[in-house]
Amino acid sequence: MKKTMRAIFFDGAKLGYRSDYPPPEPQSGEATLRVLKAGLCRTDLEIIKGYMGFRGILGHEFVGLVEEAPDENWVGQRVVGEINLPCRRCSFCRRGLERHCPERRVLGIKDKDGALAEYLTLPLENLHLIPDSLSDDEAVFVEPLAAALRVLEQLAPYMEKTRENWRFCVLGDGKLGLLMAQVLKAEFPEVICVGRHPAKLALLAPRGIKTYLVEEEIETKFDVVVEATGRREGFSRALGLVRPEGIIFLKTTLHEEVDFNLSPVVVDEVKIIGSRCGPFSQAIKWLAEKRVNVVELIEAEYSLEEMKEAFDRASRPGALKVIFNILESSRRR
Repeated sequence: MKKTMRAIFFDGAKLGYRSDYPPPEPQSGEATLRVLKAGLCRTDLEIIKGYMGFRGILGHEFVGLVEEAPDENWVGQRVVGEINLPCRRCSFCRRGLERHCPERRVLGIKDKDGALAEYLTLPLENLHLIPDSLSDDEAVFVEPLAAALRVLEQLAPYMEKTRENWRFCVLGDGKLGLLMAQVLKAEFPEVICVGRHPAKLALLAPRGIKTYLVEEEIETKFDVVVEATGRREGFSRALGLVRPEGIIFLKTTLHEEVDFNLSPVVVDEVKIIGSRCGPFSQAIKWLAEKRVNVVELIEAEYSLEEMKEAFDRASRPGALKVIFNILESSRRR
């Protein structure tokens, strides 16, 4: 491995490109991966505003090649990786709640350098093989698709026998909102998506998903509302659309605190469920079966050296997915 590598580094105040960053040293049980492609996420944009107080290399959506590993059978394999690194010793970990381990590190988010670099390290147990049938572009979406599928996992205990009559509303037409709408439509007939950008909402039309602009009135009340707006006002809008004893899933993470009125939650007995990371194996299966379309969500591709242009593009209102082609930019050097 090179003695230095290219990376996008956030020092807590400023984002910068570095060509002299030291490559990661694998810890016990970890593999070293060469990153092929990596995606920019809304969480990355919130981190550079102060979310989580993170310092280091950003990025947690990626596909890479295993270059070194304690088990040689992994070397040369194309993989994605789960982002939570739990201690595996505490009471949470012993109860199977590793993603909520209070001592966990999180790739590109908390105490662990991420994927916007030529190399990263992850424990072998975090890795998932990518089948040859999936392109690198598709594989970059495993992590966000898994986050969307997490809602199905969390919803299962609440489903009634009349599940075909349940009505779903997705608030937000960002990357996660568009994925979320596709996932729900694959399982349930009545799904709508509310957003701000007609061109983005139009991507859902071929799947029979009815869409609304935020300024349009919606008289229906929904059994389930998924809030994925990335905005302060998203929760209040969700409360206005959910039926009594309905469910709101919260997907938005913000660097700022948000005040809201809890009285409607109490009066209408609404269930509020936070929702974060999800099942990688299921996401890979859904992608392989083409149950969702992710490639059409890619708006632009950049090299690491084009950091400023990439983050500016991703920050524009209405932007779709921006990805970094890290291997190809390395070859061009």
